[in-house]
Amino acid sequence: MSDIDTAKSLTGLLNGIAQKAYHNHGEVTEDLLRTELYPDLSPEDFHALHDKMRGLLKSIAMADMDPGQLEAFLTAQMKRQGGGGMSEGQASALSRFWRSQRARVRESLLAQSRWEPGLRGLAWRVDLQTSSGRGPEAAPGGPVALLELELGRPSQVSEYVCLECDEVTVNQVLKKMADIQRSIDTVVHRS
Repeated sequence: MSDIDTAKSLTGLLNGIAQKAYHNHGEVTEDLLRTELYPDLSPEDFHALHDKMRGLLKSIAMADMDPGQLEAFLTAQMKRQGGGGMSEGQASALSRFWRSQRARVRESLLAQSRWEPGLRGLAWRVDLQTSSGRGPEAAPGGPVALLELELGRPSQVSEYVCLECDEVTVNQVLKKMADIQRSIDTVVHRS
């Protein structure tokens, strides 16, 4: 295999590992990658290469390495003695792959770390309540804030929650938000 073919196969392997690990493409299996990219490699040798590249990519992704950190990490890996080290070609392929895929892998890791749906949007308005009850004795109410929250995960359809708050509730929410801001400011100014 020429150096160009080796680099292409290794880049394909890294892409396959990322597709399975970070982008939830379960159809990308180790056997598929071996058959498509390294048909001449024994299953044992391919398994060792696959595990090594998966481990290196995991280390790089979990640390969200910037270019300087990546260069230092790859240099240290190339200097390792024994079977644990890597070749210059492998380091180069990993470096090219990480430069092009860092943002996508980071975004995927962040999405996987969220357990609950996130806030996608917020719409609000203030209305006057026409009455505080039903029937002829109903008195007109005061202003109300109507909030519509759009919640969801990136890969799902949004859900909407509508809230109605009177003036007292809005003031309580604003006070809590001011308390949170003061707490954040205290921590930020302390560090």
